[in-house]
Amino acid sequence: MLRISRLTDYATVVLAALAGEPQRVQTATALAAQTRIALPTVSKLLKELHRAGLVTSTRGLHGGYRLARAPAQISAAAILDALEGPLAVTDCAAGHGNCEIEDSCRVGRVWQRLNLAIRRALYDVSLAQLAGLDAPPARLPTLEREMKSAASRTPARS
Repeated sequence: MLRISRLTDYATVVLAALAGEPQRVQTATALAAQTRIALPTVSKLLKELHRAGLVTSTRGLHGGYRLARAPAQISAAAILDALEGPLAVTDCAAGHGNCEIEDSCRVGRVWQRLNLAIRRALYDVSLAQLAGLDAPPARLPTLEREMKSAASRTPARS
């Protein structure tokens, strides 16, 4: 099952809190209180997010954290990469040379295409959208066509 870790989920919650006031510097303590995530966890996440370049930190009396760039410029893919590393649904999807049977495998290319499609979808979702700040209606044209096609093939019930 494709699933993000709890820490990645919490990181998204912390980033969403920062996105609510992107110019304001916020302390780890304030973010922990606002998100109801334990302070040690928030501190750990902020260090990882800082290391990945998603947040900046300021030391001192009025120090804390804020987003390194606008919420609309931070993708879900960047958040996942920061906490979990690059997405790879299979070993071969991570790149050439990661699988022992890739020379004889017939399904590797399809998994690589699926991995790329998932990655593109993650790039298309911004932190602003995750935080509910910029919520244009989601449009999935291919999925919509498939659903309409499936509905038209389903016999009507009486």
